[in-house]
Amino acid sequence: MNISASDVVDAKLTATVTIPAAEVDAAIKSAYRSAAKQYRFPGFRAGKAPRPVVDNMLGRETVLAQATNELIGSFEPRVLNELDIVPVKDGNYQDIDIVKDREDYTYTVEFTLRPAPALSSYDPVEIEMPPAEVTEGEIQAQVDMLMGYHATFEDVERAVENEDYVTADIKNVANAEALAGEGRMLAVGAGSLPAAFDEALIGMKADETREISWTPEVEGAPEAKVEVTVKSVRERKIPELTDEFVKENFGFDDIAAMRDAVKLELEADKTSKLPQLKENRAVSKLAERLELEKMDEDYEQSVFQELGQNFLQSLSAQGMTLDTWLAANRLTSDQFVHDLHHQADDVARESLALDALARELKLEITDEDVDAEFERAGVPDVKASRAQFEAEGRIPAVRDSIRRSKAVDWLVENAKVTEVDEFADRVKDADCEEDGAAE
Repeated sequence: MNISASDVVDAKLTATVTIPAAEVDAAIKSAYRSAAKQYRFPGFRAGKAPRPVVDNMLGRETVLAQATNELIGSFEPRVLNELDIVPVKDGNYQDIDIVKDREDYTYTVEFTLRPAPALSSYDPVEIEMPPAEVTEGEIQAQVDMLMGYHATFEDVERAVENEDYVTADIKNVANAEALAGEGRMLAVGAGSLPAAFDEALIGMKADETREISWTPEVEGAPEAKVEVTVKSVRERKIPELTDEFVKENFGFDDIAAMRDAVKLELEADKTSKLPQLKENRAVSKLAERLELEKMDEDYEQSVFQELGQNFLQSLSAQGMTLDTWLAANRLTSDQFVHDLHHQADDVARESLALDALARELKLEITDEDVDAEFERAGVPDVKASRAQFEAEGRIPAVRDSIRRSKAVDWLVENAKVTEVDEFADRVKDADCEEDGAAE
């Protein structure tokens, strides 16, 4: 096989492929054998009809056309491996001639590739991270969460305030099917509701009805509108944290022992999660530098399909259907698809940003790198698995993955990190409250 490829222009690559006559003849023979087995030819056993008989019954052009299609299809993985490309959709084969006996066969195919935008800067990214050590603020936040499990709710005869729990009947007026329902329990200010909806609830009283509208924070989403009737307003009450309460409800001797246990748990959690958090924040920050206003539709669609397939496989492994999951999460299929497209755009941007960084760093991928990737995947037979990937034209995708991983390693290693304790203010507020109580 001989391949010549054009330069990539507008994310298009044109390849001219020449297949030796010997392989062409083998494909033609295979097509005739298949035809002889597939159809019944009077006077001949299955698979034994000679070529003239097959030609007379089916037409020579028909069999050669089938041989052409099978030949091109069988060579596409080899072409992808040779060019080291991962097209975002099927190749575009135009003006394809039919193969001929004892002649080399040449054809041209155009592949659509993902775009290759640059970054506005290739300097190390600057990110904020939680402190590596467990802080008092983090311990307090975890204690507050545990105490929240023992909260009670008391009915109050007043207007809705932030952090109240409201029971309401919600009637869909326009584009808000997921929010509609009777006796809905709503946590005001918890961030689970649209901000405009939260703000409109504040100040309402029991038995009051109000129409609320908002525009979802998603590009192109239509305005949503509901009619809300407040049925009751409840205030969340957290019990007092005492040694006695801790011992009775959590099994610790006192508050100090509880905080020590929480600290140990948080330390283990940080050890396992901080590396991934650092990677996520570094990659996200890098993607902000991508010089691409609108994502390429073909590439976004390829990422969308991959995410969708992975999600459906995950649901299937859990014994759940998509319809069941949508119902449990109060989502419509349209909302799910819209959210998945948004996620695909984010993933696509991060991938393209890493590609740009890899090009700048001139990262090279060796055969040893590829073998090591299969070994890390834990496959029982690296050689057999690699051979299967080559036969399917999937080695370029493996190389892409390794290249991006190397770019991530450089990105994380060189990131400029500022530690920020987002829970520190909680400790200050708690100290102020204690000082005020003492006075």
